[in-house]
Amino acid sequence: MELQINKAKVRIVLGDITEQDVDAIAISANDRLWMGGRIAETIRKKGGDEIETEAMKQGPKQIGDVAVTSAGQLPFDKILHVVIMGQELKCTKESIALATKNLLSKAEEINIESIAIPAFGTGVGKFPAHDAAHTMVESIIDFLLDSKKIMEVKIVLRNEGLYKTYLAEFEKRFSKHRNQ
Repeated sequence: MELQINKAKVRIVLGDITEQDVDAIAISANDRLWMGGRIAETIRKKGGDEIETEAMKQGPKQIGDVAVTSAGQLPFDKILHVVIMGQELKCTKESIALATKNLLSKAEEINIESIAIPAFGTGVGKFPAHDAAHTMVESIIDFLLDSKKIMEVKIVLRNEGLYKTYLAEFEKRFSKHRNQ
């Protein structure tokens, strides 16, 4: 699915975030920036351990902060590690909203035109997928309405259930936005 919001295309994609044709990818992180969880493991395996080492040197960070690292051997320029949880590995609607907004703001600040983002908080953070989708979609639409530099946001989801959840939420929110 593809939507146009201001200058940016938003795509909902079922697949592997490490295989996207973008300038950068995002990963949700804890405040110490150590990489745990399924997506982080895939990134480390394919990109190299130096990604985690580079990230951890920038910690600890506050909820909502973004650490920028190289992408190691991955085919894009950068990885943006956005802090959505502390050491207790719990996230909230507020932490996901702040992280999404700050992530896109940082991407724009460092001139990233295309970025791939996973579902924040639905893995290690055990946040309900529907609530995460609603929060991220709302934050992405709000940010992109005023964005000047971001041309593409891919929300890359690792399984069919997440894909359908995000797709439904985007369709619901986008049609609501169009009717205002």
